[in-house]
Amino acid sequence: MCAYLRACFGKCSGISFMDSTSLKVCHNRRIEQHKVFEDLAARGKTSVDWFFGFKLHLVVNDRGELLNIILTPGNTDDRAPVPKLLQQLFGKVFADKGYVSQKLAKQLLHTAGIQLITKLKRNMQQRLIPLNDRLMLRKRSIIETIIDQLKNISQIEHSRHRSPVNCFVNILGGLIAYCHQPKKPSIALDHNLLLSA
Repeated sequence: MCAYLRACFGKCSGISFMDSTSLKVCHNRRIEQHKVFEDLAARGKTSVDWFFGFKLHLVVNDRGELLNIILTPGNTDDRAPVPKLLQQLFGKVFADKGYVSQKLAKQLLHTAGIQLITKLKRNMQQRLIPLNDRLMLRKRSIIETIIDQLKNISQIEHSRHRSPVNCFVNILGGLIAYCHQPKKPSIALDHNLLLSA
């Protein structure tokens, strides 16, 4: 299934969007009693709440096609899997404030030629961002829509799995089902305008 999912991935267009989402494997009240994912899952924190489970890291292009995914335990920092996640990509990658790191941005630019563009946190010094990049940061909602579809239509998040294999097959099946959707969320881009900037 993993090989087939890789075959379903789209092609990089030079504009990519990156984000991660939590995949809970049990309710917070049942963490102490939970045995199925005892050695695999971990307790993590999102901007909303604490959870016990995994993090699914995604990269998509402007046409809504998946470019790469990585599944990590819930306590993994969002920035840790980024170099591996962006290995085969090029161009600009737009991400949220969870990926802010000057060291990571420099590393990606020097090793892979990828420009990581994120919004600034409130306590950070302001910097000039080109207008096109600022407009593309506003279009980051495409990946939030894709994550919402993966969770609600493809049903990749399920809290009552009886075995880890069943969980991973369910996640892979949901991702493959998304890849076969005839109409995916996408952004109408004027590539001539982007190239001129």
